[in-house]
Amino acid sequence: MTTLGIIGAGNIGSQVARVAVANGYDVVIANSRGPETLADLVAELGPRAKAATAEEAAAAADVAVVTVPLRAIDQLPAEQLAGKIVLDTNNYYFERDGHIEALDKGETTTSELVQRALPSSKIAKAFNHIFASEITTDGAPAGTPNRRALATAGDDEAVAFVTRFYDEAGFDTVNIGPLSASWRAERDRPAYVVRQNAEELTANLAKANRLP
Repeated sequence: MTTLGIIGAGNIGSQVARVAVANGYDVVIANSRGPETLADLVAELGPRAKAATAEEAAAAADVAVVTVPLRAIDQLPAEQLAGKIVLDTNNYYFERDGHIEALDKGETTTSELVQRALPSSKIAKAFNHIFASEITTDGAPAGTPNRRALATAGDDEAVAFVTRFYDEAGFDTVNIGPLSASWRAERDRPAYVVRQNAEELTANLAKANRLP
């Protein structure tokens, strides 16, 4: 069974962990405060989950989810994540992370910054334009009319995993393309935190401006 290593146990990380366990994945989850602070979450998740350090979660992972503030990506365990699929949930919140000139000018994307921090990993954007609470409440079986869709972008192998995982979580997938196009689903664009089906999401992605 696939082990999901989740680095960042905040709102998104804990919700992705719930979806993963519900679909039969093993989960190793880490935060910045130490494994002992995750006892309640791990108890809720059950025997398929355990708490660890970020390095341990990365080493145990078949696939990793990075859901830490953008300012912390340089602290990610790149060696343990080398060669692995990594799902990046980041958005650029300059109020929290400080201004990053290349992002302010539209010269790069948050996922490309994650790729730079993890040069040997296979990066895909995931779960960045949905409210965390809706990850476990808005899913529906495949084929459901008006099923909600989520976007992804990045490495082909990583995107293939995201597509399967989204489906398991109850969502259709719209593939934006390479990481350089992932800005289309980020903060302040038409696709951001809006409930939309695949057709609507495709349209919203197409009308996004590079600089919102």
